[in-house]
Amino acid sequence: MNIALVGYGKMGKAIEAIAVERGHNIVLKITSANKSDLTLLKSNHVDVAIEFTNPDVAPENVLQCLNAGVSTVCGSTGWYNQLDEVLKVNAASNTALLYASNFSVGVNIFFEVNKYLAKLMNTQPDYNVAMEETHHTQKKDAPSGTAITLAEQILEQLKRKDNWVLGSTQQKNELGIEAHRIENVPGTHVVTYSSEIDEIEIRHTAHNRKGFAMGAVLAAEYIHGKSGVFSMKDVLGI
Repeated sequence: MNIALVGYGKMGKAIEAIAVERGHNIVLKITSANKSDLTLLKSNHVDVAIEFTNPDVAPENVLQCLNAGVSTVCGSTGWYNQLDEVLKVNAASNTALLYASNFSVGVNIFFEVNKYLAKLMNTQPDYNVAMEETHHTQKKDAPSGTAITLAEQILEQLKRKDNWVLGSTQQKNELGIEAHRIENVPGTHVVTYSSEIDEIEIRHTAHNRKGFAMGAVLAAEYIHGKSGVFSMKDVLGI
């Protein structure tokens, strides 16, 4: 495949290394310094664009790729308030779009464990649930997209919780998410159920960016030649 990397920071470089290792060609590398090169998607015969930037520019980047007829994998989070517009363009352009709050294979398995545990805990009112996430200081959105996904899964299963809030909370109907930003931390997410008797905790800790990068490349391989909207559950068959 010919791949365009939209965003060429640490994550973009990790994706490049794995994509090249798997036999793909990186034909465009887009940064804030050469953003105008997004107009070269067609002339460079790009098959799939992989977008990892930030919530301020991600929607515009994705729209430009889709309008050019290029299927897109988007790993940026914090922009989903503009998702409806992106989905309309995706449908009109007959391209494929795969967006996810996290591309790690391990995290997507963690999502399934989280849903199942929340379902079990719905009948155990003595347990209160709280969440904590830690990321590198360059991550602009808080809580993380992964934390929001975990929280929404819990809210769907745990009927005694109505909404999530950033930070700790004493309100019984709220799910608190504490967000920390520390240098050189790829990402840690913890869900804890506590009672007077004991505590149940599930945790995912990323050791580096390779897991996210591999998932992004697998996603690009999956949507190549397809049209529609997909998720990592499609890629991983879970």
